[in-house]
Amino acid sequence: MAYQQLFDVHSRGRGTLEITREVAQIVRAAGIATGLANVFVQHTSCSVVLTENADPSVRRDLETLAARWAPDGDAAYRHDSEGDDDMAAHGRNIVAGASVVVPVGGGELCLGTWQGIYLWEHRTHPQRRRIVVTVVG
Repeated sequence: MAYQQLFDVHSRGRGTLEITREVAQIVRAAGIATGLANVFVQHTSCSVVLTENADPSVRRDLETLAARWAPDGDAAYRHDSEGDDDMAAHGRNIVAGASVVVPVGGGELCLGTWQGIYLWEHRTHPQRRRIVVTVVG
């Protein structure tokens, strides 16, 4: 059995936005007791990540790390048609990923105590992002 639902997220620009609640609602609507939930973002300049949801300094520190992995405006970049953050955003997407898979048990997400699902926006300006949640079981 499979169930799929899409939803849009409006980011405020670079940073994280928790989407755990929206994904959990979709998992409950799926009516699947045991299985997997795949959370996928249909864009190449943001990511979906599973990370700490208790201390926001973790997510701020992720921004610091990402700036080291893929700095904005590097002179070596050829792809910069949408600004200094263009290629850096694509690079950060490759490193962080476009999807996560979370187990489903008892019709609920099987997340750990301090885990949350986040859209990680890599562009500096606000964006509209589409998320696809597929629950199979």
